[in-house]
This record gives sequence, structure tokens and C-alpha cells, in this order.
Amino acid sequence: MSQPETKSNMTYAGIPKSNNQSIRAQMEALIRRKQIEITKGLEEVEDSPEVKFKADEWSRGENMGGGKSMVISNGKTFEKGGVNISVVYGNLSPAAIEAMKHDHKNLESNSDGCKFFACGLSMVIHPKNPHCPTTHLNYRYFETWDAEGKPQAWWFGGGADLTPYYLYDEDAKNFHTQHKLALDKHDPELYPQYKKWCDEYFHIKHRNEMRGIGGIFFDDKDDKDPQEILKMVEDCFDAFLPAYVPIIAKRKNTEFTEEEKKWQLIRRGRYVEFNLIYDRGTQFGLRTPGSRIESILMSLPEYASWVYCHEPEEGSREAKLIEATKNPRDWA
Repeated sequence: MSQPETKSNMTYAGIPKSNNQSIRAQMEALIRRKQIEITKGLEEVEDSPEVKFKADEWSRGENMGGGKSMVISNGKTFEKGGVNISVVYGNLSPAAIEAMKHDHKNLESNSDGCKFFACGLSMVIHPKNPHCPTTHLNYRYFETWDAEGKPQAWWFGGGADLTPYYLYDEDAKNFHTQHKLALDKHDPELYPQYKKWCDEYFHIKHRNEMRGIGGIFFDDKDDKDPQEILKMVEDCFDAFLPAYVPIIAKRKNTEFTEEEKKWQLIRRGRYVEFNLIYDRGTQFGLRTPGSRIESILMSLPEYASWVYCHEPEEGSREAKLIEATKNPRDWA
């Protein structure tokens, strides 16, 4: 298997260079391009012309990288959302590595930890209308190396998923089909694997239900040439706008009741529970020295609700959604 970097790519500070051939540089260029494409695509279905994504650039400090958050709020279509990129590097502590080894067995460490590079795009969009689904997307690249510049571990991860409040089968089918088509370009066996992985990953164990109706998810992917995996990630990125924007365009002006809005807030509470208790990205961000809390917690909705012992009425549309979150379906 080819390695993304070599010793000759090291700088005097022990941080590998980002040249035009490196996987790091290509992935960084990809997430910067996709941040622009996705925010523009979402702005086209925002019914408030004056509401746009606002840029907020941040830094972790000297020689530790930073990122750019693009945030939207208080629109007629989108209540809150963010499309964030981060390009960070530095030193992982031994404790952080041990915590990550549960999911990434090929990580190595010494008494000083190890140097790392991580970049990715992470987004969450919370629409205002309860008939419009929340969506999440994240694609990332991670790498570590030793003092000699030899790569110790590298991998890609990511995916995209849909969290509706009212289940429209055609919307779920479109979202899954677009991502299946992207993966099928590389291997027809990937979609079933990544769909199942998504169902399992976004499972709220203490509720015995999924956060939504899934999508695709993969992690620790280093089983092929990194250039080939990077192309797969790009194709999955390309699938997002046709998977999500038509749903918003179709549902954003659907009339809704106060009770339907209350149900949306209850389901958003489930979203919060998963992100704060189980999400690996949230946990990694909070463990990383110099991390930016605003960007990490961007995924949380502006409004959510917890109602004591709430159960939807049997046979209702709300109950139909719960059934789908407890019993994953084949959508594509």
C-alpha cells in the first residue's frame, strides 16, 4: 500500500510539507472548494435573500492550524446551520491516543505522544420547517508520523445522514440513492456496508433508536491507495447537494401546526443527546488542545425540547418516524 508522505517531505519543525502531490494538500483543497459549493447551494433555497452564510476564521495558535466556519441563522428556511472546515496539527498526548485506539488500532505512541495532522469539513443544517429534515455531513483525513518523518497511521473517514421529523419515503430514498450512486462508482459493495455502519453508528443506545434514518458512514479507511480513497470522498461530497437540496425545495413551504413544531423540538433533543454523549468527532475535538468550542458545538440546534415521558400516539405520523428509527429500512 502506498504511503501518503515520505521523510523527504519533512520541514525543520517536524511537520510534513503540504505540496501539490501530498494527500494532505489535496484534501485541504477539496474541503475548501466544497465549503464554497455547499454554502452557495444551500443559499439558493433560503427564502430570506438577506440571510447568507457568514464567514468566521479562527486559529488554534502559532503552528497549530485553524479553520473557517461558515454559519447561517435566523432565515425563513434555515434556522441554524454551519459548514465548517478545519486544518489542525500538533501533538497528540498519550492519553488522547489511548482513547482513540479503541476505534483506530494502528495508532502508535511513545512517552511524548505523536505528531498529527487532521483536516476535514463538518456541517449540520437545522431547517425551520418541521417537514424539512436536519442533515449532517463530515469528511476528514487524519495522519500521524514519527520523529523521522515516517507515517505511522493515516486514514479517511466520514459520511452523510438525514434526520427527518416527519418521514417522507421519497425523500429518504433520494438521499440514500444519491450516495449509493457515488459509492457504486468505486465498489458496489460499499453502499450496503456504509449504510449498515451508519445505522449502527448513529444509534442512541439509551433510547434504542437511531438519530434519524441514516445515510452512509465509514471510518479508519486506509485499505486502498490514498489517491483512490480521496476520489471516493470527492464523489460522496458531490452527492450531497442533489441528495438534500431538492428535499428542502419541496418541503420548506409546507404548512405546519404548533404541535408539529413541538415534535420537531423533541426530536432535536434526541439529536443533542447523541452528539454530546456518543459522537466521536465531538469527543476528539474536546480532547484536542486549543480546540474551538464554538465550532465543535455548532452541531447543536438553537432550540430543542425534552418532554417527560413523551410517547407519540399509536398510528400517528410521529409514531411512523419512531418505527423507522428503531427498525432500519433499505432505502436504495
